Amino acid sequence: MANAVDTVFAADSGGNFLVTPNVGLMIWTLIAFFIALFLLQRLAFPRIGEALDKRRRAIEESIEAAERTRHEADALLEEYRARLREAREQADDIVTRARKAGERLHEEQVAQAKESREELMERTRRDIETETRRALEEIRAEVANLTVLATEKLARKSLDDDDHRRLIDEALNEIDFSQLAPAGNGGDPER
Repeated sequence: MANAVDTVFAADSGGNFLVTPNVGLMIWTLIAFFIALFLLQRLAFPRIGEALDKRRRAIEESIEAAERTRHEADALLEEYRARLREAREQADDIVTRARKAGERLHEEQVAQAKESREELMERTRRDIETETRRALEEIRAEVANLTVLATEKLARKSLDDDDHRRLIDEALNEIDFSQLAPAGNGGDPER
């Protein structure tokens, strides 16, 4: 043990072999370094470079893909917004057309109801006029019959057809039928 201790003290006195330059050790260290460097350049660095290039390309492609995806998403968003605007415009157009159609239908129904009412009023007027004429004809016939009866009683004889006609015409001309007709038809019994 003393020998080992003496060696350590001897190294202290002469210097540390790691700190003291030794030319042989330096040459072998440089040769080992250059061989390691040569082997790393030949074998490891190309593979590491390829791996780094692949990684760089993959990152660049990912960034490009992300950019494309973002542009596509922006385009889809813009298209969606355009379609939404178009759908809103179409919905507004449909509502406007439906409102106009509803108003037009309402106007048509009002016009049709007015026309039906007018037709009904006209038909009722015609029916009243027809019934008035028929009633006047019945009254004329009744007046004619009464006139014939009254004339026969007065004359106490039977009259022939010509006498009947003449007396009926005279009696009808004397009667004012305009007072019998309703006020709406102007007092004209033939109307």
